[in-house]
Amino acid sequence: MDTKGIDQVIGQLRATADAAASKSASAADATGGASFASALQNALQEVSQAQASAQEMSREFSAGNPDVNLQDVMVNLQKANLSFQQMVQVRNRLVTAYQDIMNMQV
Repeated sequence: MDTKGIDQVIGQLRATADAAASKSASAADATGGASFASALQNALQEVSQAQASAQEMSREFSAGNPDVNLQDVMVNLQKANLSFQQMVQVRNRLVTAYQDIMNMQV
């Protein structure tokens, strides 16, 4: 399985989350609530963990581990794929919102 493109998009999402976290940390402290940046970063970590888990389970199955069955491997791979697709859609919406804001006339 080629994960180069997936890793690149996750890297871009992490960079965006880190940039947003540094800018909005003081705003979250002032309001006393959770910041959007921390929520985005947590979601990115969950996607990354799901992909790592699916890849590890796939390796275990390929190595012939009798404790890992094909159904579990396929379900975990699909979960990781769906979570990644969801994060890509979130990224696309964020980019669109950013472009809309930048195109507003003051």
